[in-house]
Parts: sequence; structure tokens; C-alpha cells
Amino acid sequence: MFTGIIQAVGKVVSLQRSSTDARLKIDTGKLALADTQLGDSIAVNGVCLTAVRLDGQSFEADVSGETLSRSSLGDLTQGGKVNLELAMLPSTRFGGHIVSGHVDGMAMLAELGEQGQSIRMRFTLPEGLERYVAEKGSICIDGVSLTVNAVADRDFEVNLVPHTLQETILDDYRVGTRVNIEVDIIARYLERMLQYGTPTSRPDSDDSFVEKIRDMFDD
Repeated sequence: MFTGIIQAVGKVVSLQRSSTDARLKIDTGKLALADTQLGDSIAVNGVCLTAVRLDGQSFEADVSGETLSRSSLGDLTQGGKVNLELAMLPSTRFGGHIVSGHVDGMAMLAELGEQGQSIRMRFTLPEGLERYVAEKGSICIDGVSLTVNAVADRDFEVNLVPHTLQETILDDYRVGTRVNIEVDIIARYLERMLQYGTPTSRPDSDDSFVEKIRDMFDD
């Protein structure tokens, strides 16, 4: 589990691809790995990966074919920069929102411009993900927890303050850049609950949680 607060910007040392998967090696920069052990989770551009080799200032992880197809990790090249976050601890300050590191798909940067000292970015979502994004809700872009400022069809906008631009790779984005998107986990589970309705094991319950949620949408 992660919070979407980036701890360091790393650099791709290598991406060795096979016919079905890949081995990724990352130089972690200022990210301290002293307490990291083999098997620990590290988010790379918002993708939860398992460290299979550690070398002081770098780690290696295997990237499955499923992950390559759903995320932009397959587009990484030697020397490219990535956002990094270690898995949260029970004592971690929860500064972002609940992030699982399970990417839902890729969005494309459609527009960017200055807005005061911030940068406004508008992204276009792949078809089907727009229903999970709400104004003033949370979204994870390449591992960064951000607030959605506006929504229109498959497009949504976020504002990036100078600190976020300095501490992540988002300042390198240009129109056409593809980014990893993870929607709010609550939205995913809520849709699943609404899809299956009231549990059959409680036929006598006329005031179930699911029915309350349905009533909210009906109103």
C-alpha cells in the first residue's frame, strides 16, 4: 500500500525484455534502501513492483506481461527518470490517499498551461475509466496523488504546485505524454457492490448498505 507522496526520482539503469516479460533495474537516487529487503514493494511511476535484487543504491524487479500491457513501464529507456515510493509503514504520515500500485490504464496529456505559480494539466482517459473520476476526488498519476479539479467526459484536469513539479517527473511532461493512472480504490469497490446488489445471505435486510447507496444515486 502507498500514499501517492513521491519520495525520490530514480533513473532507469536497464530494461531487459524477453518475449513475455522484463527485468527492470532502477538507480534510486536519494531514496534510502537501508531498511529495504528482498521481496519488499516499491512503486515505480505508480506501479507496485517487488524488489528481487538490491545493490545499495539500486534495485531490480521483474515486470510481468500484464503490467507491461497496462502501464507505461514498457516505454522506459536507459537514463529515463521515474517516480519512486516505498510501501507505507503503520507509522507513515498519510499525506496522500490510498494507493495500491495497481494501474488501471494509461491516460494522455492533452493540454498544459500556467495558472499562477502552478501548472494546469488536462488528461484524456481511456474509455471506461471516466466513470471512476470525480471533481475534487483523488487520482494517482505516475504514482503521484493529486486532486481532480475538473471533469468533462473522458478529460480531467489537475493543478501541480511548484513543489510537486520539483520533486517528481511531472515537470518533464509534454502534450502527448502517456501516464499511468490508478483511480480511487473506493470507486472500484463501490461499483462492484452496486453491480451485485444486496447479499442473498441477508434476505431480511431491507435497509442494506447497497440499497442506501442506490437510493443516493436515485435521488
